[in-house]
Amino acid sequence: MTELAQISKFLDSQEKGIIELESLLTAYPALAPESGGIGEIEKAAALEKWLKAQGIQNIQHYDAPDERVPSKVRPNLVATIPGKRKNSPVWIMAHLDVVPEGERSLWDSDPWRVVVKDGKVYGRGVEDNQQGLVSSVFAALAFVKLGIMPERTIKLLFIADEEVGSKFGIQYLLEHHDLFSKDDIIIIPDGGSPDATEIEVAEKNICWLKVTTKGKQTHAAMPDKGANAFLAGCDLALRIHRLEKTAFTARDALFSPDRSTISPTKKEANVPNINTIPGEDVFYVDMRLLPVYPVSMALEEISRLSHAIEAEYGVKVSIDVVQSNESRATPATAPMVEMLARAARQVYGVEAKPIGIGGGTVGAYLRKAGYDCVVWSKMNETAHQPNENADIANIIGDAKVFASLAMME
Repeated sequence: MTELAQISKFLDSQEKGIIELESLLTAYPALAPESGGIGEIEKAAALEKWLKAQGIQNIQHYDAPDERVPSKVRPNLVATIPGKRKNSPVWIMAHLDVVPEGERSLWDSDPWRVVVKDGKVYGRGVEDNQQGLVSSVFAALAFVKLGIMPERTIKLLFIADEEVGSKFGIQYLLEHHDLFSKDDIIIIPDGGSPDATEIEVAEKNICWLKVTTKGKQTHAAMPDKGANAFLAGCDLALRIHRLEKTAFTARDALFSPDRSTISPTKKEANVPNINTIPGEDVFYVDMRLLPVYPVSMALEEISRLSHAIEAEYGVKVSIDVVQSNESRATPATAPMVEMLARAARQVYGVEAKPIGIGGGTVGAYLRKAGYDCVVWSKMNETAHQPNENADIANIIGDAKVFASLAMME
């Protein structure tokens, strides 16, 4: 029996352990302080204890200081399983934090207690991102338990703060630590498709805006005495949205949708009564631009539209950037793309292809810093939903893919 066959057989026998680890992790609501939580410290400690009990001993901390949480730190951990090669390790990066449960009445069970049903585990975080975390752990554990040295060193990276901007996770690591090299194989199992055929190699440039219009409040019976900030904001929101068709018209088949999207989204309340013209109004915009368009170009266009609105409605417009990130793509011909496609073919019997997405993974920060990476997994796509779930078969299958990668020369 080949070493890969031994690993595959081992992983097929690990359903009990997978449920155990998913249950352990779900029991710690690793919520960011922005979501009313204490961060990831308890979950990270439980994970580290479990890993060491299983024989994964080489674990380093790269914790980010954060005065807002009781522990004063946000944990980032690296577990290492040495391989034969000294260069080009396989990194598998998963995040520890989760989103809140949302509307509790929409759940069929306690979100913070794993339920097993019909080959799935249910609970908040079991897919996002514990599926990737658990599959990476069991891939590494197969080598440890079987006494097999992988061809490539395996680096399991467990990061904080992915759900709320990554300031205390990957951004902190890239700024303060020299962990990666240009020839590293970096896999992020935090996105994918139900058939395992999508290897994400590119993200649209993302920018979120807060748009404030300030006019003059007055009685609705005498609108000419004021300046309707809400009306001006509505007109501006429509003009901003139309930029999709007038200024950012390129198409790229790598992405779905294949165009830039500029969407007015959140709207803040203004006056509490119907018969008052509001003097201030606030709305938000979510922009996902094809990589050919820098965020600065969109900001220039929106500034131009804002000046036109100010002149027409007698208001003042301010634009605040809530979040912005842009990065290059991982080449579709990069070695890690071919290697991952080959591993997916071996395990799942599918032909995985490179794609682009709308944006929002830690991959963008890595690519911007000059490190190629891919986002991939076989998943149910239930992240952030009530009754979030993950197939145990997918966790085992993805672990086999990661193990296959680690055995490639």
